[in-house]
Amino acid sequence: MTTRPIYMDHNATTPALPEVVSAMLPYFTEEFGNPSSATHAYGRKAAEAVAAAREAVARLLGADRPEEVIFTAGATESDNLALLGVCRRLRGRANHVVTCATEHEAVLETCMALAEEGFETTVLPVGSDGRLDPDRVREAVARRTAIVSVMMANNEIGTIQPLSAIADICHEAGALLHTDAVQAFGRIPVDVARLGVDLVSVTAHKMYGPKGIGALWMRRGVELAPMLHGGGQEGKLRSGTLNVPAIVGFGAAAVAAARDMQSEGARQEALRDRLWSKIATVPDVTLNGSLEHRLPNNLNVAFEGIDGEALVTLLRDVAALSTGSACASGQGKGSYVVRALSEGPAGEARARSSVRFGLGRSNDEEQVDRVARHIAEAVSRLRAMAPAMHGSTDNTSREEVH
Repeated sequence: MTTRPIYMDHNATTPALPEVVSAMLPYFTEEFGNPSSATHAYGRKAAEAVAAAREAVARLLGADRPEEVIFTAGATESDNLALLGVCRRLRGRANHVVTCATEHEAVLETCMALAEEGFETTVLPVGSDGRLDPDRVREAVARRTAIVSVMMANNEIGTIQPLSAIADICHEAGALLHTDAVQAFGRIPVDVARLGVDLVSVTAHKMYGPKGIGALWMRRGVELAPMLHGGGQEGKLRSGTLNVPAIVGFGAAAVAAARDMQSEGARQEALRDRLWSKIATVPDVTLNGSLEHRLPNNLNVAFEGIDGEALVTLLRDVAALSTGSACASGQGKGSYVVRALSEGPAGEARARSSVRFGLGRSNDEEQVDRVARHIAEAVSRLRAMAPAMHGSTDNTSREEVH
């Protein structure tokens, strides 16, 4: 029997927990009702299940009102609904959008689409650790700014942004703050009141729930133009028959995350630090992003003189790894997120030589040690094949902590 590779790509997706699958199954068969069919027991049973899931997601967000949670088909739709919905609602009163260079494509591409509609778009640079300086936001926002979108935790380098400080600046200028909290949700606390944000995009499949279901939390009083029109479901913002099994699964995943977040977060952080301590012994490696302000399960490393795609391919029978966002995987361009950390040719080289490690519930110390050992061997092998590409022999690592 062939042994499957060790899965270390949990920032791309996670397997649904058995309890999540068990919770979903009845809603494919005996509890198959449409939650909008309130005239009979089948519909009411489905509606009750949706309400319970909405409450579980809201609770994990620290939200007081479950009705502020709008279910979508995933984080991409949630990002689109937040940005397009706010801007189109405010068209004529505010025509400016602010984001940063390391955002997910779901935000960056939506901002570009808004630019084509006539909205002014400002994309701010980040520091060498991937953090956005709140003062840059202060310089960018103005009374014409409709919305600022800053990811809570980066999907590639795991860097956590200073959202509370950014929220204060946005609100002083009269702008709304949206955050894509997909990578943070279920891994670290996401408290909408403490953060001061106005809109939050999340999804289930990054937190051991099903694919194809996400949500947008929207602070009471925020108004959006809907993207879908029809029966008026989800507060008339997202018409269409609700995906009850997936919503139930999202709720079950939220309950599991609330229960296990603290213990799992500490365990995965210890594994991450163990992995980094071993990889750091490989000559000429650089940690991408901040170790201090970072998701507990994420590690992103540049191996000087190595093509990241080649390294991932060489190790594919040992471990499932990636060079960055699943949406851009295999394109051979190098990570635009890592590229944003350094200027010029150095940034380009670093982007092409980076590998992301995403730890999760299934990983343990033995797996970490095995992957680290194979990484060291593979890097040595690739450098031996192309010695001219690797000019340094200094047996040190460079860690970026700010």
